[in-house]
Amino acid sequence: MSDEPVEGLSPAERAAKEAQEKLEKQKEEEEQAKLPYTWKQTLQDVDITISVPKGTRARDLDIVLKKDKLKVALKGQTAFIDGELSQTIKVDDSTWSVDDQKEVLIHLEKVNQMQWWDSVIKGAPKINTQKIQPENSKLSDLDGETRAMVEKMMFDQRQKAMGKPDSDALKKQQMFENFKKQHPELDFSKAKFSD
Repeated sequence: MSDEPVEGLSPAERAAKEAQEKLEKQKEEEEQAKLPYTWKQTLQDVDITISVPKGTRARDLDIVLKKDKLKVALKGQTAFIDGELSQTIKVDDSTWSVDDQKEVLIHLEKVNQMQWWDSVIKGAPKINTQKIQPENSKLSDLDGETRAMVEKMMFDQRQKAMGKPDSDALKKQQMFENFKKQHPELDFSKAKFSD
């Protein structure tokens, strides 16, 4: 599939490109649906969900979690997943659990947190990582300093959109008001306040 821009294409070429992309997306979705698990990812981690028979407990499972290998099976049965991971993981930060005795939840923490995975296991059907729409980060996910900066930027953007002063201008105004209160003997009637 070419990732050339749509601009500069004739309407017929654009329609053909969109039809091709739709077919590729449909094929990818069908391939992923045939897997014995579902998975999703962020840049930091991969989460896998496997449906198992109702009543399954942790002791009924055979799970191997290594930096470059994953095996998930019911003891004595064919594995749901058994192979080399497409990328390496941080084993100590990766976990698995049984949810409601009917699903196995596996959380894999990526070593390379700047790369999308095209599959969980090497040789499994791949997804097109160029089409991934990353989820918006939540403010609560950010560290204190970054969060404060982002909140300030968002506030300033809203203020600007409403034609109101941004946080820096408000701070200057507040400092000026405080100074006026501290020095009532001075005449500020002709003072001009500018950014």
